[in-house]
Amino acid sequence: MPSSSSAAPSTPATVLPADALAELWRGAGMPASALAQLALSGADPILPSSFAVGTAAQASLGASALAAAALWQQRTGRWQRVAVDMRHACAEFRSERHLRVDGGPAPELWDRIAGAYRCGDGRWVRLHTNFPHHRDGVLRILGCAWDREAVQTALSGWEAEAFETEASRAGLVVAAMRTFDEWDRHPQALALQGMPAVTLERIGEAPPQPLPALPRGAAPDIARPLSGVRVLDFTRIIAGPVAGRTLAAHGADVLLVTAAHLPAIAPLVIDTGRGKRSCQLDLRDAEDKRTLHRLLHRADVLVQGYRPGGLADLGVGPEAAARARPGIVYASLSAYGHVGPWAGKRGFDSLVQTATGFNHAEAQAAGAEAPRPLPAQVLDHAAGYLLAFGAMAALHRRATEGGSWLVRVSLAQTAQWLRGLGRVPAGMSVPDPGQEEVRDWLETVPSGFGELTVVRHAALLSETPARWTLPSVPLGTHAAEWAPWP
Repeated sequence: MPSSSSAAPSTPATVLPADALAELWRGAGMPASALAQLALSGADPILPSSFAVGTAAQASLGASALAAAALWQQRTGRWQRVAVDMRHACAEFRSERHLRVDGGPAPELWDRIAGAYRCGDGRWVRLHTNFPHHRDGVLRILGCAWDREAVQTALSGWEAEAFETEASRAGLVVAAMRTFDEWDRHPQALALQGMPAVTLERIGEAPPQPLPALPRGAAPDIARPLSGVRVLDFTRIIAGPVAGRTLAAHGADVLLVTAAHLPAIAPLVIDTGRGKRSCQLDLRDAEDKRTLHRLLHRADVLVQGYRPGGLADLGVGPEAAARARPGIVYASLSAYGHVGPWAGKRGFDSLVQTATGFNHAEAQAAGAEAPRPLPAQVLDHAAGYLLAFGAMAALHRRATEGGSWLVRVSLAQTAQWLRGLGRVPAGMSVPDPGQEEVRDWLETVPSGFGELTVVRHAALLSETPARWTLPSVPLGTHAAEWAPWP
């Protein structure tokens, strides 16, 4: 497999999906015998891209499903088959795009000034303004109105990297577009060089903790790989919520924890809320913090995707969680990684694509001048499945080795991994599939928002089909407590 840190834009060969998945599997210390249970179908290109987007979708989603099967084997002594079709995996990688509410479009995802702009030095920047405080901060720096034309005029007086730096100092989310060569020379890229897409680290001592025994003669909703596993989900937007949604698909009790004062993006709440219960806690409040610690003492997994150090500042960082709950699996997502000068930098998928060279490379492949994004929020979705995979791999190892575990995934490491999968020379020539082309993988389900049309989970498990038994609901619908377990 080409090095994920040094693959050049002209790399012609692509890595086979099975090989990409096997490398993830071995890197997490999972049993090699499980790979015999896997069946992968389809080949790139599926979506219009010069990158192996289908391989990334199939390998990351397949790794998470195979990890669920490995946990089921650990509980029951029996293996089951896992199959992933690449076209279906690509549809699920665009699940928010295919979401429909009551037969019509979902709420708007993007703010009206979000996107790419050419600066005065001829280079491009991308703004992410979907959260009101990010939007207002950008407008304060630019001194202009909330209008695309006004923003473009204001940015014509800036150099791209200077504006990126100024925005970062203010805690905002902006990225200057770089080429792959420029990114490879950047100190952050050098800090991540050679780092795998998923890292597992033992951060505390605890005796081995197998998953709870399945009740004899348990009903199908109980006899699932993650039944009885309790997950605290501190995530927003796409990547982290996809991880929680994936754990819920395999039977985990996932409790989404948000706060009333934090902004959210409506269509993403709807799409990624499937299978979860949702509560609200303000961790600045002493009583709510005590409630969280009561939840934490009975949790198996904590998934977090807030700004680096955000939960640690509130007393819920990985080391504190491991002290409070020995045996915890703490799955942490960041934008640019946990090392290097940008370790504390905020970011989102579209910005990391821009900063790390993908927008430039895709534009070159398409013969375009303006930045061209990947045909999906690929980094978000891949990182989400990789985070779920890492969490389940840590649970698998906890059962035999013991310990508390820290799982780390970042969008930038995911970008490095995607780049290492190689290029697809004819990738831009395939048509972009719309709603009609993915109809076979859609289902209609009730929710707290109305009737939803959503993409079914793309991993097919022969004994425990992945599914969401709880509907998406508005934030804060449930009490901050765990569901009863038999």
